[in-house]
Amino acid sequence: MELLSIQQIEKYYGNRSSLTKALNDISFTVEQGEFTAIMGASGSGKTTLLNCISTIDRVTAGHIYLDGTDITALKGKALNRFRREQLGFIFQDFNLLDTLTAYENIALALSIQKKPAKEIDTAVRKVADQLGIADVLQKYPYQMSGGQKQRVASARAIVTNPKLVLADEPTGALDSKSAKLLLERFRYLNRECGATIMMVTHDSFTASYASRVIFIKDGKIFHEISRGQADRKHFFDQIMDVVTLLGGDMSDAL
Repeated sequence: MELLSIQQIEKYYGNRSSLTKALNDISFTVEQGEFTAIMGASGSGKTTLLNCISTIDRVTAGHIYLDGTDITALKGKALNRFRREQLGFIFQDFNLLDTLTAYENIALALSIQKKPAKEIDTAVRKVADQLGIADVLQKYPYQMSGGQKQRVASARAIVTNPKLVLADEPTGALDSKSAKLLLERFRYLNRECGATIMMVTHDSFTASYASRVIFIKDGKIFHEISRGQADRKHFFDQIMDVVTLLGGDMSDAL
C-alpha cells in the first residue's frame, strides 16, 4: 500500500537576484513497510528533500502526501500535531536531552501525548528490547557510547509508532561497529516490526541495508535501484556501480 507520494516538488532558496534551485521536479512514491535510502553527494539536494518531507522546510511547488494527507497544506496546530503524531526523527547528532536518562528521553514523546504512565512504561521497555538498549535505560547520555545514544534516539523516534521514520545520516557520528549494529536494528524494525524508514546517507555501506536506494544529483533523481532478492553484499556492489556513474564523490568504504 502506498504511504508516501512525492509529486513534482521543487524548492528554491534565495531571491530573484540570486536564486538556487535545490530540488527540481522530483516525484516518487514509498510503500508502507519499505526501507528507502536517499543517496547523493554534498549539495545534491538529499537533505533538502528530507527536510521538505519532514515539514522542516516548505516546498516552493508540488505536493507531498502521507497516507492521503497533503502535508504541504498543513499549518499551525495541525502541522505541529502531524509532526508529533505521524513522524519519527533520527538525527546524526542524537539530540538527546542531557539532563534526562535514556528511559526519560524515550518516554518524553509519549508524555507529551499525555499517555498513561503504565502505557508509557510498557512502550519504552518494548522498544528498548527491540533496539538492544534495555541495560542503559537508567543511564544519562554522558554515560553512554555513541552507538548507544543513537539507538536511544532511534527508540525515541519509533516509540509513538509513527507512520514514517526519517533518519538524516544516522551513522555519520558512529564508528563502523556501532554503525553496523544500528543498521541491523533498523533492518529488524523494518522487517519484523513493519516500520517504514526513509534514510538520507552519502555512505554506500549504510545504504546497502535498505530495500531501495534513490540517487539524487543536482536536485534531480539520477537513478534508483531495488534490492529484490539480492543479499546485502550484492546490493552494495550495485550501489557502488551507480556511485561510480555519479562520479565516485561519495563514501565507498565497505
